[in-house]
Amino acid sequence: MELMTLQTYWWVLISVLAGILVFMLFVQGGQTMLYCNTNSDARQLMIDSLGRKWELTFTTLVVFGGAFFASFPLFYSTSFGGAYWLWMLILISFVVQAVSYEFRMKKGNLYTHYTYDGFLIFNGIAGCILLGVAVGTIFFGADFTVSKTNILNVSSPVISQWGPSHGLEAILSWRNLLLGLVILMLARTMGCMYFINDINDERGFGISNRIKVLTNGTAFALLFIGFVVVLLMAPGLRENTEGQLVQEENIYLHNFIHYWPLAILFVLGVLSVLYAIIRTSFSTTWDRGIWWCGAGVFVVVTILLLMAGLNGTAYYRSLTDPDSSLTIANSSSSLFTLKVMSGASLVLPVVIAYIWYVWYKMGNRPLTTSDLKDSH
Repeated sequence: MELMTLQTYWWVLISVLAGILVFMLFVQGGQTMLYCNTNSDARQLMIDSLGRKWELTFTTLVVFGGAFFASFPLFYSTSFGGAYWLWMLILISFVVQAVSYEFRMKKGNLYTHYTYDGFLIFNGIAGCILLGVAVGTIFFGADFTVSKTNILNVSSPVISQWGPSHGLEAILSWRNLLLGLVILMLARTMGCMYFINDINDERGFGISNRIKVLTNGTAFALLFIGFVVVLLMAPGLRENTEGQLVQEENIYLHNFIHYWPLAILFVLGVLSVLYAIIRTSFSTTWDRGIWWCGAGVFVVVTILLLMAGLNGTAYYRSLTDPDSSLTIANSSSSLFTLKVMSGASLVLPVVIAYIWYVWYKMGNRPLTTSDLKDSH
């Protein structure tokens, strides 16, 4: 019973981190909007504004991966080690982002700032879509097998085996791509809301972003409705009382019904996002959309991840061998490790406090064009 409690605790913790991470993707969304504005000063303000926050996304991503490694190492080795090319593409997109913010305006830049702007746009588009694809494998399954007895094989002690394309096949799944596009359009919508909140309205910049909130927000809403319909109709595997994994149709719909209070919170989170999109689009002065949208996104993503793993649901379904599918019960660390790491998890509030402090110190006043003349 204590082991089950700790497993559930860590799944809740990972779901919370996922909610924070998707909210922080407004940085990537903002990067995709750079050349939607022809004014060079406006573009520089956008990059300066995002440059004050991009490290927070990276920090959250690293903590998210570390939490999975500590609590569910079998998932970590199966997904991160097996879907090699998918995760390498994600990593590359974030590496070139860091390089771009560091070297874009350095003296002696041989590649011009346009090259680094291209890297930022690549990170914004590829980072969002590929993260959506990776998370999509949690809901819709992946091409892997797990054999724990292989650990005794001296010549090849590899527990998890992946398909020959090592994760690239996940990019070809239309359901995974649908989730990737949902995250991309959401990130773009949040990026525009963030600009409205963080940059003073000059030369019609705010009006332009409000129009973009409407267009991108509408696209997001339509794609999100499609994703929810597909998710609620998706089959899955559930662990029965005998410990066997049994296929169940509409498994996520049943989970929402079983955890109906969470379903109500999910709907409220969606309404918060829609409220932020509508009010930001049709108001000329309201600039708090990023907070209403961010709160809604946090709630919605957290609950979606909870639905993927709770109630005996296989959160990582094998399309090759259903018996290899992972649940929070069969993929977690040992009781001792979970106890030790639960103590270490008390550091998480420090990470959240760090994010809040950096946000406050670096964004305590909106940017203006006068900041472009200030080298500091």
